[in-house]
Amino acid sequence: MQVFYSDTFTLPLPDNHRFPGSKYRLLRERLLADGLVAETQLVESPLARTEDILRAHDADYVDAFETGTLDEKAIRRIGFPWSKQLVTRTRATAGGAVAAAKAALEDGIAGQLAGGTHHAHRDFGSGYCIYNDHAIAALTLIETGLARRIAIIDLDVHQGDGNAAILKDHPEVFVFSMHGEKNFPFRKTVSDLDVPLPDHMQDEAYNETLETHLPAVFAFGPDLVLYQSGVDALKQDRLGRLSLTHEGLMQRDATVLSACRARGIPVAMGIGGGYADPIEASVEAYANTYRVANRLYGG
Repeated sequence: MQVFYSDTFTLPLPDNHRFPGSKYRLLRERLLADGLVAETQLVESPLARTEDILRAHDADYVDAFETGTLDEKAIRRIGFPWSKQLVTRTRATAGGAVAAAKAALEDGIAGQLAGGTHHAHRDFGSGYCIYNDHAIAALTLIETGLARRIAIIDLDVHQGDGNAAILKDHPEVFVFSMHGEKNFPFRKTVSDLDVPLPDHMQDEAYNETLETHLPAVFAFGPDLVLYQSGVDALKQDRLGRLSLTHEGLMQRDATVLSACRARGIPVAMGIGGGYADPIEASVEAYANTYRVANRLYGG
C-alpha cells in the first residue's frame, strides 16, 4: 500500500486558530511508530497539475487563490489566512488524491495522510477546503480513461456539499454522503445518496444505518472507490455532534473496506475531518483506519 503525505512544512496560522494543523505530522509519526506503515510505503505527494485542477474548478478562482488576490470575504469563507505555503499545501493535497487513486488501481488500496476537502466548490472554497481533492481525482481518472465509474463514500460527519455540486452533472461518479443532519454546512447540496443523521448517534445505530445504505453504492458498479474516512464522528470531536467510539469507527472502516475488498474494487482513502481536543484522540482514530486496512489487506 502506498501512502502519500504532505506535512513537511507548517501552515502559518494564528496561535488561536481552531484548525489542528499538527495532526498530519502526528499521524505520520504514529503510523510509523505503531508499524502500520513502513518508511518505504511513504511517498511525498506530488503537486497537482493545473490541467487536473481545472477539471473541477473555475480558472478565475484558481488564479485568484494562487496569486493571493481573493477578496477578504472569500478568504474568511475558506477559514485560512492566505500564504504561499497554503497554495503549495493545497496543490499537494489535490495531487496526493490523484496519486493515491492511481496507486489504488495498481495495488488495490492506497491512501493519503490529508485530503477529503469536500466543501470546496467549483468557484469558491469553504470550511477549510480550497480545491476539492476527490472531485479532481475522480474527474482526472475518468477523463483520462483510467476509470469508468467512480464512487465517493463520504463518512465525514459534515456533508460533502462541494462533491455534490461539482459532480452533479457527471453521471459516471456516484456521491454517497452520510453526515450529521444539523451540522455544517447548514445549507446542504443534494448528492446521489444523502443519509442525514441525528445528533448524538452512537455506534450500533450508526453502523446499522451504514450497512443499510452501502449496497446502493455497489449497485452503481464502481471500478474505484474514493473513501473519505473522516473521524469527526468521534464522541470527543469538538465539531462532530455524534457519539461514536474508536471501536465504532473501526467497525465502520471494516464495513467499507471489507465490502470493497470482497468485490475486488480498489479503494483510495483520504483522512477527512478530525477536531478532537486533545487532537491525539483524532490521530488515534485516523491510525485505526490504517490498522483496519492492514488487517484486511495483509499489511
